[in-house]
Amino acid sequence: MSEAVAASGAARSSFYAGMRVLPKVERSAIFAVYDFCRIVDDIADDQQGDRASRAGQLDRWRCDLDALYAGRDAGQANFLRAGVERFGLERRDFEAVIDGMAMDVERDICWPGEAELDLYCDRVASAVGRLSVRIFGMDREPGLDLAHHLGRALQLTNILRDIDEDAAIGRVYIPAEALAVAGIVPSTAQQVAAHPGMDPAGRWLAARAERHFEEAGRLLASRPRGLLLAPRLMESAYARLLRQMIRAGWAPPRKRVRTNKVRLILTVGRLLVTG
Repeated sequence: MSEAVAASGAARSSFYAGMRVLPKVERSAIFAVYDFCRIVDDIADDQQGDRASRAGQLDRWRCDLDALYAGRDAGQANFLRAGVERFGLERRDFEAVIDGMAMDVERDICWPGEAELDLYCDRVASAVGRLSVRIFGMDREPGLDLAHHLGRALQLTNILRDIDEDAAIGRVYIPAEALAVAGIVPSTAQQVAAHPGMDPAGRWLAARAERHFEEAGRLLASRPRGLLLAPRLMESAYARLLRQMIRAGWAPPRKRVRTNKVRLILTVGRLLVTG
């Protein structure tokens, strides 16, 4: 499935837990951004609609963004107006999210090259981060760095967790380079997911996710300016998920790793106390 940060269960639980403590204006703007992500993600993942109709729906969103940024009636995008005007949200970041969803609509992504996967992660995850950090009130450079690393870390973790779910709809986001390291010659999505050599492929990608988590954690530890409970919470929750998967490995059959809700609540409390 295409996986903008707002789309996964773990993201929703950690995201909503962190956003509840935001001031009202910021909370409303961030929920609007994530509603946008959820809507276009649903278009990309609609297994009932054909590719042409789904592409047309995404194009209508582009037209409505044109109208929004031109100050005209924006149709289905009108709910974004208050956040765009208050926080200076950039149209190119909304457009990047749509571009990422279009990658899933154009074809079922299977074993992309590492560069294509990185572009996909930038569009469906880091672009969401770039919108979010403006609402959080971060300064530009640390905000862009956090969006880059945390977005990619979260997205790669989602990909590693959802191998079987993605294969069921004909997609494999594990890059070709990782499959080559594992000695897997891909033919179909189901064949790749069921291959006994998936563990080294998963660990190859997990190592890249870990490096992005390290960079995001280092930046958050420097205590940049902004309302950062939500990204701190998501970094903590997702890094824990990745560690659980690394311990379990990726050899089939895989058991889906889930967020511990009690631990999540405790983490929220800790972050509220420590900042």
